[in-house]
Amino acid sequence: MATDAYDAKDDIRIHVREHYGKIAADFSPSVKASCCEPAVADDSCCGPSGTISLDQIETLYQAPEVSELPDEVTGLSLGCGDPVTLASLLPGQTVLDLGSGGGIDCFLAAKKVGKSGHVIGVDMTSQMIEKARANQAKIGMDNIEFRLGEIEHIPAANQSVDVIISNCVINLSPDKPQVFREAFRVLKPGGKFAVSDIVTDGPLPDELKQNLAAWAGCVSGALDVREYIGGLEEAGFVNIELKPVYFDPAMIDEASSQLGLDEVLKGGNGDFYKSVFSAKITAYRPGE
Repeated sequence: MATDAYDAKDDIRIHVREHYGKIAADFSPSVKASCCEPAVADDSCCGPSGTISLDQIETLYQAPEVSELPDEVTGLSLGCGDPVTLASLLPGQTVLDLGSGGGIDCFLAAKKVGKSGHVIGVDMTSQMIEKARANQAKIGMDNIEFRLGEIEHIPAANQSVDVIISNCVINLSPDKPQVFREAFRVLKPGGKFAVSDIVTDGPLPDELKQNLAAWAGCVSGALDVREYIGGLEEAGFVNIELKPVYFDPAMIDEASSQLGLDEVLKGGNGDFYKSVFSAKITAYRPGE
């Protein structure tokens, strides 16, 4: 008998860790990263393209500083938005990136907060942490640190962070309420939560929720927008805003084909192109 996706949290977490660990281990600037399976990495399941060019990165990010980053950083970008611009960072702030990967958002954030600020990147894959630290050594920024850990158990002290950012990662967690509680815990009073993530308008088919490849591809773990907002509210967040950014239908067709989910995605749901989308999400921990 099939089990619900949330009954297999350990399986999901292990699969996602192994999947992204392999992406990091196999990555080289000449072969761009993709969150899809290596055999079908012609287009990205999370971002605009699996073979991400600098032009595409600059389209995704509003920050002009992205052009200054080396290929080792931009080539490992697997996001679906620009949380750094969304966060409106200020000099001197402490920023935490949930699921920091190769470090692109950490490096952009570090430039915004300056030498008086501090950026912490957290990722559960040791291979990604290794890549990020190597990138940091190459760039030479000393106001960043990368910590190995799960976003459900953030390795940071209570009320120690001004801003939390994340880029297409929270959807990968099998326990999002715990992620929201942890984010609330580490934020200072008045702190900001600013993430780009994949969400849905309506429930996903059960077959899709149970597909581990689609979990790693940033699809199966996506929450309905009402659940996402409700989860943030239950954790204690206020002033929650969620703004959709819809995908190109051709990109969804390509991603669904790569994941072998054509029939699942198209069966009886002609509005799927508008049902799964990226979102700019902001919320705040109340001040004291």
